[in-house]
Amino acid sequence: MPRVQRLAGVVIVAWMLSLAMPQQSAGSSASVAALQVGLKSLGLYPAGVDGVRGPLTARGVQLLQRRRGLLIDGIAGPQTRRALGRRGRPRLGTRMIQTGRRGWDVAALQFLLIRRGYPPGGVDGVFGPATASAVMGFQRSAGVGVDGIAGPATISALRRPGPPASIPVGSTRFSRPVAALIGDRFGATRAGGRRHAGVDFEAWHGALVTAAGAGTTVFAGWNSRGYGNLVVIQHAGGYTTWYAHLSQITSWVGEHVSAGTRIGYVGSTGYSTGPHLHFEVRLWNNPVDPAPYLPRATAASAARPGRVRCSDPDSYRRARIDDCRGSH
Repeated sequence: MPRVQRLAGVVIVAWMLSLAMPQQSAGSSASVAALQVGLKSLGLYPAGVDGVRGPLTARGVQLLQRRRGLLIDGIAGPQTRRALGRRGRPRLGTRMIQTGRRGWDVAALQFLLIRRGYPPGGVDGVFGPATASAVMGFQRSAGVGVDGIAGPATISALRRPGPPASIPVGSTRFSRPVAALIGDRFGATRAGGRRHAGVDFEAWHGALVTAAGAGTTVFAGWNSRGYGNLVVIQHAGGYTTWYAHLSQITSWVGEHVSAGTRIGYVGSTGYSTGPHLHFEVRLWNNPVDPAPYLPRATAASAARPGRVRCSDPDSYRRARIDDCRGSH
């Protein structure tokens, strides 16, 4: 697997545990989002803030710990948070948060506002006018005092279980990751009453798989919970796309990709009854129906092996030589 970065064992174990079966995915964390903001401000976290503790977050913590002479365990404990300076304190709920405040708690607040559908324009740990406006919008809907100050009542209301963010699908679009028709769709019934967490593209073994949009690869390797060879790409706005059952992976952790970048080839690894691409779109690590994010036009029937258009220079650059020769 060319250039796939080998991470420390503890990082791989933590990430693999988070890659449970689709129907049991864990959500994201405001505390992790705040950590990512602090690391990003120091140039130690190269991806978008999504609140999901993956290998890039753990690696950023390890780099900070190495830089400050701390125990390198990838865990953001008290000493590591102190090493972040004011970006690592105080914890959410320990002070009133209002215009002009900066720090960990502001970033966590901003992330919770996004989760509840009141985006402050970004997660940067700075309480400015946009964050104040988002706080007032939430306060109005939650029936707490509308003053633009995040005190105990506002924070408590944000922390209570509630509806997820209602982000318009129209603001985000992905391209098809493989030239094939869609078979099983999102929500299809599975054994044990589970629901299908993505869509299955009916592609042949060895078909080219490309990134569905611009982003950063945050996982590229084997998943023992059913996905087989898996690539996960993080995009802006809290979105990730998942590409499972690959026969071969050509991306690597930390790679910056664009729509159409080659990331692997279709296979039947993991829990799979035949060659296909299982494709997921997740928002804050929760599976959503990929169909509204994909082009409306129905893809042409999948070509048979060896029908890559090698006369097209762009297609040739992205394809394997064997694809062009028709030998699979």
